[in-house]
Amino acid sequence: MPAVKIPKKSADTDMTPFVDIAFLILTFFIMATKMKPPAPVEITTPYSVSSKELEQRDAILIEMDKDGRVFFTMQTEKAEDREIRKSLISNLNNARNLGLTEAEMNAFVKNPTVGVPFTQLKQYFGTPEEQRKAIAQPGIPVTDTANNELYYWVRDAITVFAGRKISYLVKGDNQTKYPVFKGIVDALRKNDQNKYQLITTPEAVPTGSDLARQNMTQQGGRNAAEE
Repeated sequence: MPAVKIPKKSADTDMTPFVDIAFLILTFFIMATKMKPPAPVEITTPYSVSSKELEQRDAILIEMDKDGRVFFTMQTEKAEDREIRKSLISNLNNARNLGLTEAEMNAFVKNPTVGVPFTQLKQYFGTPEEQRKAIAQPGIPVTDTANNELYYWVRDAITVFAGRKISYLVKGDNQTKYPVFKGIVDALRKNDQNKYQLITTPEAVPTGSDLARQNMTQQGGRNAAEE
């Protein structure tokens, strides 16, 4: 009886579907990922045992470094919030006669962080983006009570957010001097904003402290509720 030959099948696998899936996943992450804007300066924050999460949208971030320089950042997430950024810089441009061009205002819309006085805004935003990163910003003036420019940034931010709740985040270096912090608080208070959150570096709660005992009590209550 003649031997039956079994046809050999190719061991090659068509990888095209897998490549398509990989590109789809990659495209999804590119579209969904929110890029964090670069920090204008390096700040060493004080330590704290607070574990409260900070708001990531509809927030005003005010930073102060060890040299007393103050920076203002408008934090928004939605694409349509670009119009809010545009309204803020446009309002300031008109009210303060800054003379900013459309391109210079759009530079703020793209990267809404600033740390220069009003008199230097035009030169700063008129500088190409790559060169702008190398500019040593002197900070927004806050220590002169008669010319606290941060007051105007906060005031116009409240206006353009149009009733939406704003979170105020204050991030200061360990070596920041008190007059700078006071200037920031004054700018907020003059705008009737008396609540703000201090950004700190988290650390473990000391064992045996009142907060540690409180956390244990709360954890025990949650465990009992789950049972």
